[in-house]
Amino acid sequence: MFPELNNLLNITPDRAEQGKLTLLCDAKTDGSFLVHHFLSFYLKANCKVCFVALIQSFSHYNIVGQKLGVSLTLARERGQLVFLEGLKSSADVFFQAHGEPHPLQFLREASPGNLQPLFEFVREALKPVDNGEAAWRCPVLLVDDLGLLLSLGVGAVAVLDFVHYCRATVCWELKGNMVVLVHDSGDAEDEENDILLHGLSHQSHLILRTEGLATGFCRDVHGQLRILWRRPSQPTAQRDRSLTYQYKIQDKNVSFFAKGMSPAVL
Repeated sequence: MFPELNNLLNITPDRAEQGKLTLLCDAKTDGSFLVHHFLSFYLKANCKVCFVALIQSFSHYNIVGQKLGVSLTLARERGQLVFLEGLKSSADVFFQAHGEPHPLQFLREASPGNLQPLFEFVREALKPVDNGEAAWRCPVLLVDDLGLLLSLGVGAVAVLDFVHYCRATVCWELKGNMVVLVHDSGDAEDEENDILLHGLSHQSHLILRTEGLATGFCRDVHGQLRILWRRPSQPTAQRDRSLTYQYKIQDKNVSFFAKGMSPAVL
């Protein structure tokens, strides 16, 4: 995890909030460093994590995790991490016998849209157990990248339904957290992606949006991060609060600074 980002969000592994949905969004840049941050954050917070990884392999996340001080291999072996590797599992769907349940079963359906097997996988992975295992603090569902389901033929409404059921189980029933990543393509004709982004934005308690610089590539400033805290239960005037920072990605850390305050400029 990145200590500077924890400071901006005013969180630590010792006092992680519960019952929250965090939306990670990137536009014209790669915001995957936020996924690695929250993955390592919740593992260090001693939470039970279900990671639905649709973009990269387990080894990729494990290599980055080791740089951030966590071992995904060890976490999986001791039951703290349940990892669904989409790249590998998608091939298994087509070679297993019909009738056998699979989280990505929608891939071999004529009209993709039934995400119930994926939800059942999440619920089974995070349900409380009393069999002598280590007691984890709270369950966490992490999805990278939720928008990929749209590319696989699932409609935005079906994806939002999946998120709704996961929130009801993970955030409300189990008092855990959800973190999902969605790319903002910036394509006005991509209506499904817009529907998904707007739907998730209204449900989220925290939105982290990374954007590329309007001036293009810069060696010392890699992009800007907009942090939006949402309080749906508060009056309109007090509901949202936002801050914007620029950042630079390093090998094992990310540094944040106010606009125009990069150490390379001063």
